[in-house]
Amino acid sequence: MHNEEFTGRVAIVTGAAGGIGRESARLFAERGASVIVADINLAGAQDTVDIITAGGGAATAVRVDVASAVSVKEMVAATIATYGRLDIAHNNAGIKGADETIVDMPEEVWHAGISIMLDGVFFCMKHEIPEMLKVGGGAIINTSSGAGLIGVARFSNYVAAKHGVIGLTKAAALEYITQGIRINAICPGTARSQMVEEWMQGSAEAEASVAALHPIGRIAGPEEIAEAAVWLASDAASFVVGTAMSVDGGYTTL
Repeated sequence: MHNEEFTGRVAIVTGAAGGIGRESARLFAERGASVIVADINLAGAQDTVDIITAGGGAATAVRVDVASAVSVKEMVAATIATYGRLDIAHNNAGIKGADETIVDMPEEVWHAGISIMLDGVFFCMKHEIPEMLKVGGGAIINTSSGAGLIGVARFSNYVAAKHGVIGLTKAAALEYITQGIRINAICPGTARSQMVEEWMQGSAEAEASVAALHPIGRIAGPEEIAEAAVWLASDAASFVVGTAMSVDGGYTTL
């Protein structure tokens, strides 16, 4: 391990079966944390754990449905049962947006986006924060999106949820900073993941058009986004509170 800044700390990462979540979990473990790798896809979460343990890190896979308050409570309980404490949480689980106008979007599709990406962050913080208070503080990073800062046509459930994550992050940050918990959000541009690859369907034309949305001219590697999340959890970010950090190759700068 080249850097052990998180030694003795315990982290939860949701949506960690792949993409940004997998890289975030890997980086936390590489830097000394014990990591709960949480995802609704338990097999994918276990694959992430295998990657971490092969590199000498400590990690445990836990199945979680972040849209269920009971499931989230069980995830946090499993964290305490396994590692005895909680210091860091990267609440990252999400789904792709629905490519529909508001008029054509089925109600159940709207609710799925809100329940997973907004309710899920609320449930996670609701159950993570009490455990962090027991150890005198901690750091929470919520994954919003560039779409949490601007509008995107035909993805209203995703845009609304991700805007909501930023508002929820700011409110929670103000509620708990005096008790030693720093809460921030990251707002990624498009990063490589199974979800993004399925969206582009292997089309070079689709990839080029997505890359062109970002002034940097390319899609991010998931580790580029994860590095920002891990930095926000670190002592180097000790004065960063309630921010929505763009990590988007210039996407929201246009």
